[in-house]
Amino acid sequence: MKTISEIKQELQTADEQTRAVLLETYRQDSRSGVVSLVRRFEKEAEKLERERERIEQMKMYEKKYDHLGLICGIDEAGRGPLAGPVVAGAVILPADHEILWLNDSKQLSAKKREELYDIIMKEAVAVGVGYASPARIDEINILQATYEAMREAVCKLAVRPQILLNDAVTIPRMEIPQVPIIKGDAKSVSIAAASIVAKVTRDRLMEEYDKIMPEYGFASHKGYGSKNHIEAIKTYGPTPIHRMTFIKNFINEEQREEN
Repeated sequence: MKTISEIKQELQTADEQTRAVLLETYRQDSRSGVVSLVRRFEKEAEKLERERERIEQMKMYEKKYDHLGLICGIDEAGRGPLAGPVVAGAVILPADHEILWLNDSKQLSAKKREELYDIIMKEAVAVGVGYASPARIDEINILQATYEAMREAVCKLAVRPQILLNDAVTIPRMEIPQVPIIKGDAKSVSIAAASIVAKVTRDRLMEEYDKIMPEYGFASHKGYGSKNHIEAIKTYGPTPIHRMTFIKNFINEEQREEN
């Protein structure tokens, strides 16, 4: 008879199909340790099944427009920060993909985003990333800069999509048909994938800026207006990656205090 540790190892290393067969076998084992193991892996299987059902629901828009051809999800990261670019992601997923755990990037841990980013980059039909710099944001405003980054992301795709699924917006000056979806990053797998690509790309960039300007703490707050970030701006002044139109109140406040 196999030991409980041997059974645990066997269940951990088995693929999903083999594990289901093993669980059926070990349900006959009355040892308390085996009973606990079986229940644990049964719960994991149930969780996986619920996730598959959720992902199927998130393919609703992709199924609706599947007859048109390639479907591209678009989303952005970084509209609200005081520093750094706004980044847009454009992702075309295979129609038959089985990528689980896709969701609005803000609902995922940094670790899970990184894991999914690698899977998306490996399995996607095409991925495009667009940027709008802080200077460009100051020049044309954040909304127009976001549209510009989104257009760039679509232009960088290796293939041309037949329809765009966007998170809540309609991008001006796009010839490709668009479908704006409110809270689309939680309703469409394509938009969710784009939100993850945009978020991970931008976070990595802010971590690189942190190495150059560590006193601002970019690696922790990613350019958002945390208390420590605002204090750093008041202490050290703005950097070339700060959005002057976003921080002018803090600068003016500091100048008033000095006077």
